Amino acid sequence: MTTSTPRATALRAAALLATAALALTACGSGDPSDGTGPAAATARIPTTDVVSGVKKDPAAAKLLPAGVRARGSLSLASSVGSPPSATYLPDGRTLAGQDIDFADAVGKVLGVRIKREVAGFEAILPALGSGKYDLGTGNFGVTDERRRTIDFVTYVNDGQGFAAREDSPLRKVTSLRQLCGLTVATGAGTTFETTLEENAHLCKEAGKQPYDVKTYAEQGALWISLQQGRSDVVMSTINGLRYAVKQQPGLRFLNEFKRLDVGFAFKKGTPLAPAVRAAVNRLKKDGTYDRILKKWGTGPSAIATSRISPPEVK
Repeated sequence: MTTSTPRATALRAAALLATAALALTACGSGDPSDGTGPAAATARIPTTDVVSGVKKDPAAAKLLPAGVRARGSLSLASSVGSPPSATYLPDGRTLAGQDIDFADAVGKVLGVRIKREVAGFEAILPALGSGKYDLGTGNFGVTDERRRTIDFVTYVNDGQGFAAREDSPLRKVTSLRQLCGLTVATGAGTTFETTLEENAHLCKEAGKQPYDVKTYAEQGALWISLQQGRSDVVMSTINGLRYAVKQQPGLRFLNEFKRLDVGFAFKKGTPLAPAVRAAVNRLKKDGTYDRILKKWGTGPSAIATSRISPPEVK
């Protein structure tokens, strides 16, 4: 039995969704959620270089631990799913996304090389705790539960939202009770899955049929479940949903449900956090921060300043 790498898994998901999209919509597009596939247009995934001109900031670099400065690199685990966070370009090798640009830009500010390794979303946080990586990216929402074991340095604000098919009677989800009796698709190991599990009691208390949560490790499978009617609604990141529904006919973004800060993730007690926070704030000052958000169409996700493990947004 062979073991799949995260990149191979992502590529298989892209191919699967490309095939399904052709069958379902009769349009010559590839995976609407990550832009790959046989006829994907490169323009769907922006490739503008907004990072190479970033300069080292000696003051921020000085905050790095001496050992990191000596080796001149940081090991980064990156979860690759769908844009605008992180995806593959049509060549199947080159990574692109908001998370990719921010990590590379931080490395340049600190004067260190980012040694990136693609890893599964669910594996990154435990791997940080074991010391396998220095930091991780995966559009990780900062929650009070995660802050007990992980440190974060914030760089954007995203959060939880919903999408459905155009024919859905749902127009806006203001309470999870509206999902009672429905099948909800979401990512495995995410804050969305946790939110749904923690609030499952709401339907029982209201005397309604519980909602059925279907989790998927692959973004392609999640969207196929919605397109094919096996799921009624998708719960995912606000930015990811907005991006995906623009690419997929017949789907509609419903609404934002809850905002969350998003951050680089670190082992609890990391000495790296002050340097990375200083780097993010430097990017805001020199304009790179806004250029990255503009590139990915995520301007509303801007934060005023980077913080270390702030309390969960309630």
